[in-house]
Amino acid sequence: MNILIKQARIIDQNSPHNGKTMDVLIENGIISAVRPKINTDKNVKVIDVKNLHISAGWFDMQANFCDPGYEHKEDLQSGIRAAAAGGFTGVAVTPSTNPPIHSKAQVQYIKTNTDNAIVEVHPIGTITQNREGKELSEMYDMQLAGAIAFSDDKNAISNSGILLRALLYSKNFDALVMAHCDDKSISQDGQMNEGINSTKLGLKGIPALAEELMISRNIFLSEYTDAPLHISNVSSKGSVELIRDAKAKGLKITSSVNAYNISLDDNLLQGFDSNYKLNPPLRTKNDIDALRKGIADGTIDVITSDHRPQDIESKDLEFDHASNGMIGLESAFALINSNRGKLKLEAIVNSLTTQPRNILKIKPVTIKENEAANITMFDPDMEWVFEKKHIHSKSSNTPFQGTKFKGKVIGVINRKQIALNK
Repeated sequence: MNILIKQARIIDQNSPHNGKTMDVLIENGIISAVRPKINTDKNVKVIDVKNLHISAGWFDMQANFCDPGYEHKEDLQSGIRAAAAGGFTGVAVTPSTNPPIHSKAQVQYIKTNTDNAIVEVHPIGTITQNREGKELSEMYDMQLAGAIAFSDDKNAISNSGILLRALLYSKNFDALVMAHCDDKSISQDGQMNEGINSTKLGLKGIPALAEELMISRNIFLSEYTDAPLHISNVSSKGSVELIRDAKAKGLKITSSVNAYNISLDDNLLQGFDSNYKLNPPLRTKNDIDALRKGIADGTIDVITSDHRPQDIESKDLEFDHASNGMIGLESAFALINSNRGKLKLEAIVNSLTTQPRNILKIKPVTIKENEAANITMFDPDMEWVFEKKHIHSKSSNTPFQGTKFKGKVIGVINRKQIALNK
């Protein structure tokens, strides 16, 4: 299929056409021309949308597709549809499956079942067997099979020696370790951010200290081993400061923040909506401001969706019994863009395109002639209401049905395929 994108503003810092409004012709999956005006013929599918913006295809570094083991919540194909609807052409899927992705067999299962999809699916292998934090997993074998990085997902590794050995081991084959930071001896069974609202609501709080202490420890381990470490799920002002100081020292630290943590604060918990029960929890407006500044100045490298499908039996419960997480792929950009404050669109796009691929050592994607077409199309100014029909996930654990957003994904192009939102 040949495609002509008409009069689109290009947001791509790696492209010679960055900031320009151009026509883009795609022939047999390759960008053949980028010019101010391109004439068409009958064999071209034309995309002509008012206020159209395009960028390199977005990449999500943290999404849970639940497959294998929890296919009633999500499977690989429904996850791919949700990702494409949200503007993502690449996704790194977390190992919180059953069994976890802790051997090459699970890695191969995911790779084999997603090889030709419009969304490139990259499995993240576990750091430890069964995500239990006790014994290292078969990291090298998993990398040979196609694992893009290693993480125990939301199971923070409390044993310092285990993480130390994982970092040392990963250096031997240039692998990336990703760490969720949460000192469970402090956060214990907390339900929401510790603060004024948790006191008012009578819910057990999760202090930012639990995250910050473990980030501090992990930075020391990265420095000691001289190994790269990616800190996932950053949520507090103190965490941003620790990471900023580590980067100023030249340490091999990168970091990511979830879309909801830079958009929503803990005042939303007053209605006890379990869809807002998240890990890490929603924190304060001061934390949000610090996180946005961290993205703007490069302290935080990546924004992730943290797509966490949960079935109704896991969410439609008393708040303290409900599982953590919300679906996020379909709404991530709209949520970020609607609540971005002073954060520039270019910084958002960079954190969704160039930065995750750089960190994961994936081939860069850009919009220029003779490059494979891997493109996200969107309108950052379109106002629309998020409804059930926009949910492509098997699960619907989101608080956003009926929410008016600003910024809508038009569609994606990748692997000689196109998916357009209605």
